[in-house]
Amino acid sequence: MKFLTLNTHSWMEKEAEEKFQLLFEDILDKDYDLICFQEINQEITSPEVEVNDLYQALPAAEPIHQDHYVRLLVEKLLEQGKNYYWTWAYNHIGYDRYHEGVAILSKTPIEAREILVSDVDDPTDYHTRRVALAETVVDGKELAVASVHLSWWDKGFQEEWARFEAVLKELNKPLLLAGDFNNPASQEGYQAILASPLGLQDAFEVAQEKSGSYTVPPEIDGWKGNTEPLRIDYVFTTKELAVENLHVVFDGNKSPQVSDHYGLNAILNWK
Repeated sequence: MKFLTLNTHSWMEKEAEEKFQLLFEDILDKDYDLICFQEINQEITSPEVEVNDLYQALPAAEPIHQDHYVRLLVEKLLEQGKNYYWTWAYNHIGYDRYHEGVAILSKTPIEAREILVSDVDDPTDYHTRRVALAETVVDGKELAVASVHLSWWDKGFQEEWARFEAVLKELNKPLLLAGDFNNPASQEGYQAILASPLGLQDAFEVAQEKSGSYTVPPEIDGWKGNTEPLRIDYVFTTKELAVENLHVVFDGNKSPQVSDHYGLNAILNWK
């Protein structure tokens, strides 16, 4: 199972069109089975459009607009014969001009839902956070995939994780949780995830082969004053999945940087 997660920064990036094209070409080339994206946005003022049946709308989501980042990706991929089912959980208004949320793309059909994990439910409050959760079947086995963008440890993470964890406990199926957790490796939030009764493993730590280390350079949005590169983007799975490899990508080394975060590209196999 070929997998990618990336906090894309979407249209907030400088030279966003060029970076969109680089991401599109990578998906076309790598042919991922599943993708989790964070900070997927559209302009609040751009026109609404009809979306085809590959999209599963969630209750709190804004209507999809012409410039929706994933809609455009999926349309371009479809033109090349690549079908991706997708969903988008709307979180909040970003930078006073975007609807921002998290997305999941899957080659296999999905049953999607959103989980409100924050204390607040107000799109004008950037603390509002929803997780996108999609249940699907990969290689004949059921899998629940979540695209995650959580808060900093002392700014809501603990409550968000508790709510998210409670939903996942009820699922009782293999899990793949990926995204921007805003909690550096080895610190309290990271330790709480690994200590969870869900029995999660950090794909980076258990990968048979890996490259790269950090997922953000110093001083990105939300980490002002931070002088060190950090690992805050993760792929966590339950132990039914073996991690053949995991590589930090879009880091400006082996592949061009397309966001303020780097991506994680993994190959996962059922044990």
